[in-house]
Amino acid sequence: MTNTNTDEPLALFDEWYGEAQDSETHEPTAVTLATADSRGRPSARMVLLKQFDSNGFVFYTNLESHKGRDLRENPFAALLFHWKSLQRQVRIEGAVLPVSDGEADAYFNSRHRSSRIGAWASRQSQPMTGRRDLELEVARYTAKFGIGAIPRPPYWSGFRVIPESFEFWREGKFRLHERIVYTRIDNGWATERLFP
Repeated sequence: MTNTNTDEPLALFDEWYGEAQDSETHEPTAVTLATADSRGRPSARMVLLKQFDSNGFVFYTNLESHKGRDLRENPFAALLFHWKSLQRQVRIEGAVLPVSDGEADAYFNSRHRSSRIGAWASRQSQPMTGRRDLELEVARYTAKFGIGAIPRPPYWSGFRVIPESFEFWREGKFRLHERIVYTRIDNGWATERLFP
């Protein structure tokens, strides 16, 4: 495993993430997001990582979606990056906080115009009778906004996962994989290796 002596897991994640961007053929930013509702029932889906730094890992969504409801009820999550081309994965667990309105506005305004229309048109996770329902909503909001500015919907924003632990996994021969865990402590990170 490269650079495993670091005391800072974010530096190791940054290294692996950079290598994934060079080697993955599609969506190296794709990450499984696992949440649980107030009863502890788990749910997982893929999202796209939009930013990470020492403050945490950010993704954006419709706040009225299944994941948005889960995170309101139970503001903790797990992320799982799996980069098949590198035979590596990274697990991150921690508390979740909403991003600021300024951050959400800035990211929303950086999106392609069609994606901004889509954010208004899709009642994410709600039932629809057929694809035509979505197409009609896209047409309605396209007409509504015309060539003007498209504001961020009030139900669309982002969340930041604040890591409490990282696990770096690298495939080894004969299933003798390498695993290293970083757990947040008061003044930094505690590190340990795990049996595969």
